[in-house]
Amino acid sequence: MTWLVRVLLAASLAASAAAHAGNQKEEALADSVRLALANAIKDARPPQPVFRDEAARLRYQQWLAQMSDRLKRKLPDAQLRTEFLATAWYEATRAGLDPGLVLGLIQVESAYRKYAVSMVGARGYMQVMPFWAKVIGDSDRSKLFHMQTNLRYGCAILRMYIEMEAGNLYLALGRYNGSRGKPQYPNAVLAAWKKWEMAPATPLITR
Repeated sequence: MTWLVRVLLAASLAASAAAHAGNQKEEALADSVRLALANAIKDARPPQPVFRDEAARLRYQQWLAQMSDRLKRKLPDAQLRTEFLATAWYEATRAGLDPGLVLGLIQVESAYRKYAVSMVGARGYMQVMPFWAKVIGDSDRSKLFHMQTNLRYGCAILRMYIEMEAGNLYLALGRYNGSRGKPQYPNAVLAAWKKWEMAPATPLITR
């Protein structure tokens, strides 16, 4: 294999790996939407899940155990993995999103790399574009590498897009990626979502 072929192959692989990286478009937002987004990302307290009953708490524990087992290869450190999943569940639920959808989106966007930066400058797990820090935050772009901040921004932005698209998740995902109307990105996230669905609990066998 010649040097030129190696270079072209490497460039092709790099482009393929970055194909799904986030590229949200900066667009005019109504003041009410901007304020709602700003309020959604303002509270920086650590995630503290609240459950309506014991059954909900047990289901969360089952979800955490299943997802932790699936995520071991990507995040081998048990403490970091637990913190990440607890935060992802909290921020997804807080935004009215399925946690599995958020995990699938992260898989496509950054492959669970905290400090991922795309070719267009999107940052962190959910590949949030830096302009959002100015539009709805305090203009500190470095915070987009903070786990909870990144997940909160990403979940709040996706929720906004879903509402903008009147509940059409396919179009909302395209808008999140800056590729509205094109099938590649929504299809990739929806396929990844299936890998993060919670398996039914195994029934107890009694004699």
